[in-house]
Amino acid sequence: MNNKKNAAAPIGGSLNESLPAMDSWNKIPHGLLIQTAIATVEISVYDHAVIRTNIYRNQVKPGKVSYAVQAKPKGIAFEVTEESDRLVIKTEALQMHIEKNPVRFSYYNSAGRLLNTDDPAFGTSWIGTEVTTYKKMHSDEKYIGMGEKTGNLNRRGKAYTHWNTDKFGYAADADPLYLSTPFFIGLREGLCYGIFMDNPHKSVVSFGASNNRFMYYTASDGNMDSYFFGGPSVADIIAQYSSLTGTMEMPPLWSLGFQQCRYSYYPETEPLNAARTFREKDIPCDVIYLDIHYMDAYKVFTWHPQRFPDPKRLSETLRNLGFSLVVILDPGIKTEKGYAAYEEALEKDLFVKYPDGSVYEGQVWPGWSAFPDFTNPKAREWWAAQIKHLTDAGVEGFWNDMNEPAAWGQHLPDLIEFDFEGEGASHRKARNVYGMQMARATYEGGKNHLGKRPFVLTRAGFSGVQRYAAVWTGDNTSSDEHMLAGVRLVNAMGLAGIANAGYDIGGFAGECNATLFSRWIAIGAFSPFFRSHAMVNSRDSEPWTYGEEAEDISRNYIKLRYKLMPYLYSAFYEASQTGMPVQRSLAIDYTHDEKIFASAFQNQYLFGNAILVCPAESHKEYVKTYLPEGKWYDFLTDQKYEGNSEHLVEIHRETLPLYVKAGAILPMQSVVSNLKLKPETTLDIHLYEGAESAFTYYEDDGESYEHLQGKYYKRKITHKHAHRELHFAAAEGSLSSHFKEVRIFFHGFAGYKNTVRCNGAELPIHMEHISHMEPLSDFDPYHKPPKDRVVIMDINTVKVPFVNEAFSLVWG
Repeated sequence: MNNKKNAAAPIGGSLNESLPAMDSWNKIPHGLLIQTAIATVEISVYDHAVIRTNIYRNQVKPGKVSYAVQAKPKGIAFEVTEESDRLVIKTEALQMHIEKNPVRFSYYNSAGRLLNTDDPAFGTSWIGTEVTTYKKMHSDEKYIGMGEKTGNLNRRGKAYTHWNTDKFGYAADADPLYLSTPFFIGLREGLCYGIFMDNPHKSVVSFGASNNRFMYYTASDGNMDSYFFGGPSVADIIAQYSSLTGTMEMPPLWSLGFQQCRYSYYPETEPLNAARTFREKDIPCDVIYLDIHYMDAYKVFTWHPQRFPDPKRLSETLRNLGFSLVVILDPGIKTEKGYAAYEEALEKDLFVKYPDGSVYEGQVWPGWSAFPDFTNPKAREWWAAQIKHLTDAGVEGFWNDMNEPAAWGQHLPDLIEFDFEGEGASHRKARNVYGMQMARATYEGGKNHLGKRPFVLTRAGFSGVQRYAAVWTGDNTSSDEHMLAGVRLVNAMGLAGIANAGYDIGGFAGECNATLFSRWIAIGAFSPFFRSHAMVNSRDSEPWTYGEEAEDISRNYIKLRYKLMPYLYSAFYEASQTGMPVQRSLAIDYTHDEKIFASAFQNQYLFGNAILVCPAESHKEYVKTYLPEGKWYDFLTDQKYEGNSEHLVEIHRETLPLYVKAGAILPMQSVVSNLKLKPETTLDIHLYEGAESAFTYYEDDGESYEHLQGKYYKRKITHKHAHRELHFAAAEGSLSSHFKEVRIFFHGFAGYKNTVRCNGAELPIHMEHISHMEPLSDFDPYHKPPKDRVVIMDINTVKVPFVNEAFSLVWG
C-alpha cells in the first residue's frame, strides 16, 4: 500500500517545521510505517490500549536503546482502514485516527469518544533539533502525575522540566528536582488517558502554561517517541504504563520497617548506640544507615580505618540487635594513584570521557573524581562486582546518592560522552538515565553477592527506575510546607509507576522541632518508604531526641505500622504485580470527584486500598477533611461517617485523621521490635461493615527469590456484604502461612444477630474492647492530666483455624 499525497509545505517563513502531508504508508508487523517529506512515523500497536508513535527526521538515524521500556508488542489483532482523508487503526480498546494532510493524530475509546487530539496547526514540529508535540487542550481537562514534581495535584497551568538536578534544600515549588518521569494522565468528561514521552534528553511538559491554546511536550533533541494509553480508569492506565516500563521487585521485608539515618553516624559506637537505644526504648526499627563519613576520605568501596576498623563486626552486632545495615554510595571515584577502584576502572576504560578520549573529572566529596559510565554494560558489571566489598562486610542495603550526576558547580559539560549500550551519546542524552543505570548496577551487584533481595534507594532516575530501587525525595527541609509537599511528591510518583517512595521525616536540612516531628512521623508511618534523616551540624533527630511526648507519639505510630505489616506487605505485592502504588492519590479511585483536587484536600491519599490518610500541618488544632463517596469509619474510634462529606476535625500532636473504607478487610499482626522476628501466630482481620470488597492476602519468606518459583502463600478474601459472608479462597503457593489461626473483628455489625458460622458450624463469639494506640505517658500530671486511652468498645470477634482449604464465615 503506497498511497501518495503531495507534501504540504512548512508554515511560510516560520522557523517551526511541522509534520507535513503523508507521502505513503505501509502496513508493517505490529503497525504502520508512514513517510512524509521531512520525517518518518512508525506506529506500533503494543496492546489493545497501548499504541506507540515514533517520529524522527528522515536524515536522522533513530536510536534503538530505551532504558525505560522493557515490553515488546504483544502481537494482538488490529484493523487498518483507509478513508479519503485519514487512516484508522482499531483495537478492542482504542481507535487511532491519522489525518493525511497534514499528518495529525487523534485517539478515541472503543465507544468512539474522543480522548486526545493533536493541535491541528502544529501537531508534531521541529525548531532545529528541538521536537515538540502540541495537543488540543479542552476546557474541562485536568492533568495528573509526572512523578517527582512539586505543585498541585492538577498540573494544569504549569510547565515542568525533566533534567535531573541536585537541589539541596529546594523550595517547595522548585523544578526540576532529582528524578525524571515524563508520563502524565489526562482527565476529561469522565474519561482518562495517559501519554509517556520516551526521550531522555532534557524535556519540558507544559499543561497550558503561559498560553490558552494548547498543551505540549518537547525534547531538546532526538525522536518524538511516545506511547498513548487508553483508560478506562486511572488504575488501568498505571497498569498499562507499568507493563511497559516494569514493576518493582518484592523488596526485603525488613526494608518496610522504620529506618534511621544521620549525616553522619561515626565512629562505629554511634550507630550502635542508636540501635541499642531503639531496643531499650521499645521503639521498633529495622535499619541503620551510614552516610559518607564511613568511607576513607569519601572514597567509595572503602572503610575509614579509625572510625570503622571492623565493619563486619559492626554489621554482625547490628544484625544480632535486629538491624540491617545500609551504606551510601556516590558515583564519583577519586582520581588518586594507588586507589584500587580508580586504577581498575581506569585500566578497563570504564569512565565517562571527553571527545578527545581523556577522562572527565568533576569535584565532589573526595575531590577531583571520575565517573563510571553506567550506560556501558562493562561498567555496570564492574560496579556490580565491587559491591562484594560491602556485602562481605555484612551490608544488606545500598543508598545511591549524588547520581544525577552531581558535581560542584552543578553544570557538567554537555560534550562529555557516554557509551549508551554502544550507540554513543553526549551528556545531553545520557544525564537523565545515569542515576537509573547506577541503581541498576547496584541492584544487580547486591542481588548477585547477597544471594537474596537487596534494598536499593536512589535519589535520581528515569522512567523504569522502579525496577531497581526505591526513591526518596532528596534534600528536603524542616518545615510544614515541605512535609506536605513530600506527601504530594510521593502521591505523584505513585501515579508514575514508582510504588516504593518516601521522604526524609523531620526534614534533612534545617532544625526540626517536637511538634513538627510528631506530626511528620505520624504521616510518614503511612508512606511506603519510612525513614528519619537529618544533616550534619543539625540537632539529633532520633524519635527520643524531641522529648518524652514526641517519643511516645513516635512509638505509637511506628508500632501501628508494624501491626499493619500483613496489610502493607500485601499492598507491596499488588504493586509488584500491577504497578498500583502503595500510597495512592485519591485521583486513582475518585478520579472525577472535583473535591479531591481542591487545595484543602489534595494532600489526602489512600494507604493501600482502604486507609484514608488526611495530613495536616503540625501547628493546626483543627483541620478540614473530605470523605469521598461511600461510608467511612474513624480508624481510632469506629465512628461512622457518610461519604461525599466535609468535616472539621480537632487534632492534637498525637492524632492524625485516619479513616477506613466501609467494607474494608484489614489484616494486622502483633507488634515486633524488628521484622526479622516473627509475630504471634494469630492473624487479626478487621472487617468493616459496608460495601462488597476483596483483598488479596500475601506472604513469602521476605528475603529470597523463591517466591518467583511458587514458594509463597496467597489467598483472596472476599466480603460478600449482601450475603453477610466473608469468604477465604483456597490458599495458593507452596509456602505455609506463619499464622495458625485467624481472628475476625466485626466493626459496625451491631445490628446483626450474634451468630457466626464457619462452613456451617457455629462459632463461639467473644466481645472485646480494642485500642490501636497507647495513651501518652503521664509526664506532668499536675499541669497536664493524662489522656484516656481511645478504646473501641464491644467488638464481636471469632477465631478459626487458618487452614489452606477454602472456608466461609456467615453471620446474621
